[in-house]
Amino acid sequence: MEQLEQIYQAYFQDVYRYALRLCGQQMAAEDLTSATFLRAMDRLHTFRGEGELRVWLCSIARNLWLDQLRRQGRSVLMAQVPEPVHWEDPADLLARKDAGERALDAALALEEPARHILLLRALQGLSFRQIAALYGRSDNWACVVYHRARKALMRTLEDEDET
Repeated sequence: MEQLEQIYQAYFQDVYRYALRLCGQQMAAEDLTSATFLRAMDRLHTFRGEGELRVWLCSIARNLWLDQLRRQGRSVLMAQVPEPVHWEDPADLLARKDAGERALDAALALEEPARHILLLRALQGLSFRQIAALYGRSDNWACVVYHRARKALMRTLEDEDET
């Protein structure tokens, strides 16, 4: 039991941040994080230690999230990270002109899985190996998708600058 508590303490923030990226809502992310650790407790004996425990936990979270989307009848391919709320307040309009905000807006407009992979790499600092493990694909696939998403993002930002 002490081992489970140590795992929870060590990886809670990582799993929660990942769940928040998936769900886009704090309460849903908290529920998904709890469900992830409950599932992990039941299946800890299946962890072979071939990869990082954090990646294994995040893959559980991703699978639970995809299962939830399927149960709700939502298409997994059409699942989208919720768009940030944009207020029409003058201060918010000025803030959106900031390069970081523009880049985030452009990144959120990308198609899946490119958007998700770009955010995992850029915001959470996951390696291509960790991202590939989440999708059950090769490191090379994750790298290619990331670089294509990055090029598309750069083209979008350049097009905005030209107009």
